[in-house]
Amino acid sequence: MKLSALTTAAALLATTALADVETRAVSFENDGATLSGTLYLPEGHDGSPLPTVVVTGAWTSVQEQMPANYAREMVERGFAAFTFDFRGWGKSGDLPQNVRFVESPEAKTSDIEKAFEFVASLPEVDATQINGLGICASAGYMVDAVSGNDIVKRVGLVAPWLQNEEIVEAVYGGTDGVAGLIEVSKSAEAAGGQIIPAAGPEGAEGVLMPIGGYYYEADRGAIPEYDDKWNNAGWEGWLTYHPADNPQRLDKPLAIVHSESAAIPQGVKSFLNGFAGTATTQWLEDVTQFDFYDNPEDVSRAADTMADHFRAGTDS
Repeated sequence: MKLSALTTAAALLATTALADVETRAVSFENDGATLSGTLYLPEGHDGSPLPTVVVTGAWTSVQEQMPANYAREMVERGFAAFTFDFRGWGKSGDLPQNVRFVESPEAKTSDIEKAFEFVASLPEVDATQINGLGICASAGYMVDAVSGNDIVKRVGLVAPWLQNEEIVEAVYGGTDGVAGLIEVSKSAEAAGGQIIPAAGPEGAEGVLMPIGGYYYEADRGAIPEYDDKWNNAGWEGWLTYHPADNPQRLDKPLAIVHSESAAIPQGVKSFLNGFAGTATTQWLEDVTQFDFYDNPEDVSRAADTMADHFRAGTDS
C-alpha cells in the first residue's frame, strides 16, 4: 500500500485526555505490516499544524514507556508528538516470516523513516517542522533515519547508546563473548527464533537484562503493554551495529543530553569527535540511564534542552 493511501487508512481509533495532553491512536504501514502509533496534541487543540517531534525508545521498549513520557513533555512545551511500536513489538505487526522481538537496527530504522513520512501527511502536523528524538538504543536508528532525510529538520538524542566494536566487546564479554552471542543468534535464527524474558531480577539466568530496575518494576517500565521478551535471533544484528563509527552521515543540527553516570558515555564522545555539524550537548551529573527514562526531574531537564533545540529550527 502506498503512503498516499494511508492517511485514509489511519483511522482515528481513540481520543483520550491525559492532563493537558490528548492522545489519538493511528496506524501506518511498512513492508506489509501495520504499525500502531499515537499522536499527542495539546488538549483542546484546534487542529492547526504544529511543529512535531517523533519520539522513539530504548531496546525492547514499547511506545507507552519512555517514548510516552517524552511525547507528553514535548506537548507541554508547545509541540505535537508522535510515538509508535516498531514491527515485531507491542501492538504492531510482525517482521517478515512472522518474526517478533528481534532488535533489528535495519528494520527499526526503516520503521522510523516510514513514521516520518506518515506524520508529514497529518493535518495537525507542520510538515516543515518535523524533528526526531531518539532515546537509548534508538538513538543510532534515529540518526540513520534522519540523515539525508528532507522531511526532518533537527534531531535530539537522550541517553544515547552509541556503540562501536570496542564498546560492544567491553559490554558483552570481549571478543569471545561477542562471538559466542553471534553463534547463539545464528542458531536461534535457524530454529525460527528463540525467545527469552527481557527483564529479570539481579543475577537471574536466561534473561536478557538480569539487573532489576526499570524494566522489572511494575510502577516503572514493567507495564502491561511491555512485551518483556527478547528473540536471541537478534544478537548478530545488534552486536555488529556500530553507530558511534558513523557520525559523518548526520546532516542535521544535533542536541544530546547524557550523563557520565548513564550508559556508555564514551560512545557519545566518540560520535561527537567525528561529527562535523552543529551540536548542542548537556551533561547532567549523577543521572543514571533509567533515570532518563522516567525520573520526573531528569526527564524534564532533558525535555527542556530538546524543546529549545527544536524551537531553534523554527526560525531557520
